Amino acid sequence: MPRLTVPISDDEIRALHAGDTVYLNGVIVTGRDAAHKFMVENFIRQAPPAEERALYEALKRLLDGGVIYHCGPVVKRNPDGSWTFVAAGPTTSIREEIYEPDVIRHFNLKGVIGKGGMGSSTLKACQEQPAVYFHAIGGAASLIAQSVKEVITVYKLEEFGVPEAMWVIRVEDFPVVVTMDSHGQSIHSKVQDESEARLKRLLAA
Repeated sequence: MPRLTVPISDDEIRALHAGDTVYLNGVIVTGRDAAHKFMVENFIRQAPPAEERALYEALKRLLDGGVIYHCGPVVKRNPDGSWTFVAAGPTTSIREEIYEPDVIRHFNLKGVIGKGGMGSSTLKACQEQPAVYFHAIGGAASLIAQSVKEVITVYKLEEFGVPEAMWVIRVEDFPVVVTMDSHGQSIHSKVQDESEARLKRLLAA
C-alpha cells in the first residue's frame, strides 16, 4: 500500500484513485464544525483580524499541501503538560460540506479525512485543486489513536473545547481509503446511486 508524507504534491494526489488504501505520515490538523466555521468567517470571507493573524499564518503553513481531519478526539493531559490522544475516530464529514470547498481552495488542502463522504461541491473542489477525500475507519477510534505519535500543539482549546479545537498532530502510517478522488470519482455517490436504483426495483416488483 502506498505511503504518503504530508505535505503532499499535486502529482501524488492525481496518482490516487477511489478505492486506493493509503498510509499517511507527517503533520495534519484536526478540525470540525467550529473550526471550519471560524476559518471561513475570519480568514476566507474577510482579511484575518489582527488578533488572529498569527493563527492564520500558522494554518496557511500547516495546511498548504496538507490534510485536515474531521475528528473530535479524546485526549489525556500528561504530567509534563503534553497531550496524548486516547481516541481519534472520524466525525461524519457531510456536516462540513458548506465550508469545505472554500477551505480546500483557500488553504491549498490536498486531503480531507473523515467518514461517510461528502457532497458534489467538495468533489468539484477536489477535481479543481486537486485533492482527495480519505475515509477513516469508524468505530476504531482507539486503534487510530495509535497512529498519532505526537501532539505538537493545539489552537482554540479554551474557546472551542477539546472536540472542536484544532489539534496539530504528527501521525505515522495512519490508515485511510481514498473514496473521493481528483478525477471526479466518488464511492459514496456510486453506492447511493446503486442503492436508490435497487430500491426502485424492489418497490416495483
